[in-house]
Amino acid sequence: MRELHIVSLTDQAVAILRELYPLTGRGPFIFPGERSHQRPMSDAAVKAALRRMGFDKDTMTGHGFRAMASTRLNEMAWSADVIERQLTHAERNEVLAAYNRTQYLAERKKMMQAWADYLDTFKVVGNLVAIHKET
Repeated sequence: MRELHIVSLTDQAVAILRELYPLTGRGPFIFPGERSHQRPMSDAAVKAALRRMGFDKDTMTGHGFRAMASTRLNEMAWSADVIERQLTHAERNEVLAAYNRTQYLAERKKMMQAWADYLDTFKVVGNLVAIHKET
């Protein structure tokens, strides 16, 4: 990315990062590449994980999680401006982009915590519900 993008970490994200620290805390990346720990995990690794779970390329992609979150957050009545800023989508209207540089940090922090809490509702006895393609 060419621009600074600030992301507030939710309580759940911090807990996961603390769990991962003993495994990856000494390296430069939280999710290092399989072949080189000096590079981040690749898009191909995410795609391969989705394929192993039974998703084909038309059903789910790594980027598809962003689309899913955007759709559901809009359904949950969060501000479209806040959602778009969280997704790092640039304002297409050049005049608005030149004048409105709002980051919506406080709202984004609340929204992402609400999103993490929403995802927690899918937990079953401490384990996430299995996600797989129906046959």
